Amino acid sequence: MAKPASKPVPEGHRTVTPHLVIKDAAGAIEFYKKAFGAEVIARMDSPQKTVMHAEIQIGDSRIMLGEEWPDFGVKGPNSIGGTPVTIHLYVADVDAAFDRAVKAGATPTMPVDDQFWGDRYGKLTDPYGHQWSIATHKIDYTPEEMMEGAKKMFGG
Repeated sequence: MAKPASKPVPEGHRTVTPHLVIKDAAGAIEFYKKAFGAEVIARMDSPQKTVMHAEIQIGDSRIMLGEEWPDFGVKGPNSIGGTPVTIHLYVADVDAAFDRAVKAGATPTMPVDDQFWGDRYGKLTDPYGHQWSIATHKIDYTPEEMMEGAKKMFGG
């Protein structure tokens, strides 16, 4: 008997899903639970008892993650000296969310402040090397108002 056809995007997922490589993925899962209120949706450990693949949910979004495998060229940001990628998280109260993440072990890299594009926004790095920006959208500025704010911030 044939199985029914699957949906092209699995239930609970969006069309774009971050997939993080992390040295100590099990520790990162615990950090994301404490820092961002993540819920573990799925977890499959390798025979070596490391996280081969896991899915967590933060708010209405999922993130896939797994342990780094240097022998196969799969390395996390702490092993390669950083990352150019920032994961952006919108929340209802950026100040509380930012403080919670810092208390859980994240390092602030940009304090929370009101920004010219209408968000109250801050940045931090988690203990596993991934960068996060956290924001609460406060004001809907026009493109012209944003450009004026950018000129004030950056000059020009």
